Formats: sequence, C-alpha cells, structure tokens
Amino acid sequence: MTWVPIDLNADLGEGFGRWTLTDDEQLLSVVTSANVACGFHAGDAATMRRVCELAAARGVRIGAQVSYRDLAGFGRRAMDVPAAELAAEVAYQIGALEVFARAAGSRVSYVKPHGALYNRVVRDAEQAAAVVDGVLLADRTLPVLGLPGSRLHEAAAAAGLPVVAEAFGDRAYRADGSLLPRGQEGAVVTDPDEVVERAVSIARFGVVTAHCGSSVTVRARSLCLHGDTPGAVDLARRVRAQLEASGVRVEAFA
Repeated sequence: MTWVPIDLNADLGEGFGRWTLTDDEQLLSVVTSANVACGFHAGDAATMRRVCELAAARGVRIGAQVSYRDLAGFGRRAMDVPAAELAAEVAYQIGALEVFARAAGSRVSYVKPHGALYNRVVRDAEQAAAVVDGVLLADRTLPVLGLPGSRLHEAAAAAGLPVVAEAFGDRAYRADGSLLPRGQEGAVVTDPDEVVERAVSIARFGVVTAHCGSSVTVRARSLCLHGDTPGAVDLARRVRAQLEASGVRVEAFA
C-alpha cells in the first residue's frame, strides 16, 4: 500500500540571548521542515542566522513561525492585536527571517503561526485574515501551514495561497478535530510509545484517538514534533524511524 508522503516539522530557534530551549542541531538531523522563531515569541537575530545556516546545510526547509509580540509569555498568552498591526507584524517577521535564509543560500518556504496565534486563527476569521494579509505583504506564493478546517486555511485559500494541513502526535485532540487547550489536563501526550503510535496512525490512516476516546479523522501532509519537550530529539528519531519502517515516505512539502 502507498501512502501520501509526510513532512516532519519542529519549532526551532526558540532561544533568546544566552538562553536556549531546543536542540536545534540534533533536531535538524531528523526533521524535514524547520519552523524558525522570528523574534516575537522567541529567537533573536543571531539565533535565526545560526538555525538558517544549519537548516540550509542539511537541506531542511525553512519556515517562518510568526507570533504575537509576547517574549515574556512565549507567545502563548491570548492577545488582542488590531488587524492592520498584526498583518504588519507578520510581514515583518517573515522579512527578517528571509534575510538570514537567503544569506544561508536558502529561502523562507512557508509560514506557520505559533502558540496563541495558532489557536486563535482556527476560529477567529478577522485575525486569520490579518495573518494572511501579512503573508501576502511578504510573499504571495508562501504556503500556510496550519490546522485543517481552520479559518486561517479558509482565508489563505481564498487569497490564493497554498495551504498545508498539519497534525500533532503529541497533542490531544477534541472530537471536532481541534486541539485540546494546553491549560487542560492531558493536552500534551507525554508517553513516547503513545506519541509514536499516534504519529504512525495519522500518517498511515489519517486517524487519531481523541481525548474523549472517539476516533477523529486527521488528514495531514505535515506532522509537528515539538522541540521543547523532554527527550525531544530521541522521540523525533523514534517517530521518523517508525514511520519509515511502516512504509511512510518522509519528505518536505515545500
């Protein structure tokens, strides 16, 4: 049996100054796409440059992980940002990362919102449209990576931008296919065996078990591996190895 290829993406470059969070170099030996923090929830100029150089050297696609301006809250706090301001800030983040991607011999290949912004644009049409406006300001060809069925994907598709569906092996789903909010118990799946099993199920069958126990259809072209969880590198390696052992082709979507 042949399945649709799956991309593996991870949030990288999420340090700031002397503080580091993710093992960027090791994760870049596993993933096929790197969601690089652009300085608003994490990351700084030196970190962005370093991650772009490492990604380019390994042939990993570089994505702009755009966020609300929230360094103190790691981009995970709910914020109300006027649409025009948010669009400008999204374009600003993409543009900043593009400088370093180009200098490394690569380019920004896609855009993915982070944290509170990611969750907000699943249902908020105005904020979703603002993100899309920001992407259009920066590059009218960039694919938008996000949750299938989201307002973000609706707005991006309406604007003529490519959309790429994303799924999560280590996040709990609700019965409607949305993610269980991080503040709720069980929102993050921590058992490595369960994460691997869920990742393979998503890639092979497009199905995952929701928090309530029901089966949820999750059709995705890209699978997110969170880089800020304990043992992230070993877990990412296990996921990729099991996907390939199951006959799933792992390759970038962009």
